[in-house]
Amino acid sequence: MFLVLSTTFYTPRVSCSKIDIPNYNKHCASVVPESTPNDVPEITTIPFAAKQGGYFLGGEDILNHPNSSRYHYPTSNRRELFIHTHSVYSTDVDDVFKVEASLILRTSDMEFYVYDDRSPRGGLSFEVKGFWSISTGKLCMVGSGSTYSEEGKHVVLAALLKLDEVRKSSTISSLVRGILESSSTAGDSGYFNPISLLMIPQNNYEFTEVGKALDHVCSGGIGVPKNLSLSLKLSTRICNAFSRWHTFFKLEYSSGCKSTSSCNPFGEGVGYLPQIMSLKLIQCLEDKRRLRFLIEFHNSSYVDYYHPFTPNTTLVAEGSWDVNKNQLCVVGCRILNSANSFNKSHIEDCSVRLSFRFPAVWSIRNTSGMMGHIWSNKRENDPGYFNTIMFRSHENFVAGIPGSKYQYTVVDKARKSCPEKQPGKNEGKRHPDANSNDMEFDMVVRDSKRRRIGWGYSQPIAVGDQISRRNDFVISSSSRAAYSPVDGKTNHSIPLNISYGMSFQLNGSTSVQVFSEGIYDAETGKLCMVGCRYPDSNSRISDNDSMDCTILINVQFPPVDSNDYIQGTIENTGEKSDPLFSEPLSFSAVSFYGQHSRESIWRMDLEIIMSLISNTLVCVFVGYQVLYVKKHPAVFPFISLLMLLVLTLGRMIPLMLNFEALFVPKESRTTFLRRSGGWVEANEVIVRVITMVAFLLQFRLLQLVWSARFADGKQKAFLAAEKRTLYLSLPLYISGGLIAVYVNWRNNKVGDGMEYAYSSAYQRSLWVDLRSYGGLVLDGFLFPQILLNIFHNSTENALSCFFYIGTTFVRLLPHAYDLYRAYYYVEDFDGSYMYADPGGDYYSTAWDVIIPLVGLLFAAIVYLQQRFGGRCFMPKRFKELEGYEKVPVASDA
Repeated sequence: MFLVLSTTFYTPRVSCSKIDIPNYNKHCASVVPESTPNDVPEITTIPFAAKQGGYFLGGEDILNHPNSSRYHYPTSNRRELFIHTHSVYSTDVDDVFKVEASLILRTSDMEFYVYDDRSPRGGLSFEVKGFWSISTGKLCMVGSGSTYSEEGKHVVLAALLKLDEVRKSSTISSLVRGILESSSTAGDSGYFNPISLLMIPQNNYEFTEVGKALDHVCSGGIGVPKNLSLSLKLSTRICNAFSRWHTFFKLEYSSGCKSTSSCNPFGEGVGYLPQIMSLKLIQCLEDKRRLRFLIEFHNSSYVDYYHPFTPNTTLVAEGSWDVNKNQLCVVGCRILNSANSFNKSHIEDCSVRLSFRFPAVWSIRNTSGMMGHIWSNKRENDPGYFNTIMFRSHENFVAGIPGSKYQYTVVDKARKSCPEKQPGKNEGKRHPDANSNDMEFDMVVRDSKRRRIGWGYSQPIAVGDQISRRNDFVISSSSRAAYSPVDGKTNHSIPLNISYGMSFQLNGSTSVQVFSEGIYDAETGKLCMVGCRYPDSNSRISDNDSMDCTILINVQFPPVDSNDYIQGTIENTGEKSDPLFSEPLSFSAVSFYGQHSRESIWRMDLEIIMSLISNTLVCVFVGYQVLYVKKHPAVFPFISLLMLLVLTLGRMIPLMLNFEALFVPKESRTTFLRRSGGWVEANEVIVRVITMVAFLLQFRLLQLVWSARFADGKQKAFLAAEKRTLYLSLPLYISGGLIAVYVNWRNNKVGDGMEYAYSSAYQRSLWVDLRSYGGLVLDGFLFPQILLNIFHNSTENALSCFFYIGTTFVRLLPHAYDLYRAYYYVEDFDGSYMYADPGGDYYSTAWDVIIPLVGLLFAAIVYLQQRFGGRCFMPKRFKELEGYEKVPVASDA
């Protein structure tokens, strides 16, 4: 008996723990021998961090399908990989672990392609399993992925993944190299060429370079007084300042510097002198103020967010915040790599130093939120030495560190050059506030003969001494206190000092960038400035005195409630013999935000009207049904309580969830309210009142049916049909809710698979998905009534046609409007909706067709049931079941 029981319980346990991986020994036995894994997953020893990324070379034969897209961007081809470790198990061998993971390959082209249904949207994924040896650092895994051929056939890709230098911990010199191969035979449909892989490991990283004394690590370079840079307060997160995926910097070389080894940080071998530097954050330790970067250098003045990864012009770096100098001290190491493979890539020569700081004072010669310099700690005659390079954040990027002030240097010249204030036709009208988004505009540039010769854009840099809050990356609240009050009213008794950045292209090739200072009078809408520019806008040099400040700019803003264009002139007041002299230019513009504001206000006005009409119609339809049931009390038992409960909750929940949240947030709608003359604000109250009336009428109808159902003891027999309706409907509603939760979880899981910088774009709130599902239930409000009619099998006209057809129309109208909105409106920057809120129902082209069709089908079924019987559309054998007939009531007479 003991032997039998031992065999019974022991044998399955052995078979469960010994999990055979198909074809593993065939491909990986010589790399990491297969071992017997334990049952309990490992949580302390893992090969990769949770968000491990990297890069790859190759894969064209399985990733690029010309027939899968409508658009092609050949210049953008950044190839990234992501490894998601699912499970790790220890084995009977001490340093060997079983690993289960997903490998995702993705190119930047996938961000732009419009894929058909056969193509992978989030990249090509491989599910792999294998074993990892800590002592050798090798990881070998087998598995498969799938894709579609150019002919549309499904293709299984059997794969073999081999990685080297996978260690428990890593330092700045650590690299994980590997290869993804096809385990199929060449010529098979699933065969693909080998793909080379490279990763910067993140697991248990040790800051070996900046862990030393920073005064020694970052010695040399250009010394900057501490008071010229902003300090980093404990309440300010350093990770936020450097985690932006579009942190680009313009490089400024010393005068006369060309592509020589003394200027180029990578020597003459790269073949070009880099113009742009970008940061890619790998890791950040907020408590210790330490960060890891990939610092990439590009051969273009155009900032491409999806540039290819080039190891030979990339630094692996780690940095630490130096409180004694108010700067980030960074050590950079070069990656040595062959052109066609990552197999021999390695890191060496950590002689590059960088410093990043946040200037405390901005001026017309310094309009950057972040700046610094690059230098070599080698001697001048040593290989790898280069001259110091300055850099500034691209396009006046504001990093989010509060405290910066603007110092004007040429504003007095602007006051003298600008014409005196004179009354004009727009005197007394309301013009854009100096801090409003209407001050930013795109423009069309014309010559003296009114011929269009270029286009550009203009945006404020500072208003008064406060840096303009022109994007979401500024977290300072002080900049809003003086010039952007909550009530939207600003004191314009005197013209305000203002600074602008203006960039435009002439004749399709010549790029001009002008920085200007001047005064703005909000009473007249006049802006007058003196502009300065560098002799070479594409390659700025470090000599700030080279700026040419002989440009006079005049701009006339129209009133905020006007459809007129912004008009302006650009004149050069210098000598005609000056090489930088140019003929007068003029420009016209529509405020970038103002144009969208007008579109949004028109859309909001339309949505207010539709909301008012819809809620008013609901009041009429429900009110009519209330009168109908009072006139015909015999129909009470034949009205579904569950249907009325769904409709009542649909009216009550928006009132409970602070209905104001469905409108534009107060902070972002200031411009809208000023432009709309209070229309939005006034009608918000009207919409709330009508919604409340609709809810009260709906609740009254529910109360009447409920009271009548339980008032007469004879009518309790009808509760059986109601219970059947509930027992059938409730599981369906719950199942649909669980599906919505699963889809949300699935989508967020896919979002986590993307690089962390993009992951937030793929995340969707569970509450939003549940609200949308609730809207779907409300769209099908007739479903419980249809079931009740089936169980009653009566021809009683329980619902008036005016009620159920009218309510169906009100529920379907938002979907028709959504189709109109998708066709006629661009995506709104404010994200506000007063009607057909995407967070309150399912809206897409497919849903906007399916939901109306199903709603009309339900209405047609109810009509037939009330005319021919509840089971009129069912097979004959089901029509003969018990039914409910109206019993004559004897009169008192």
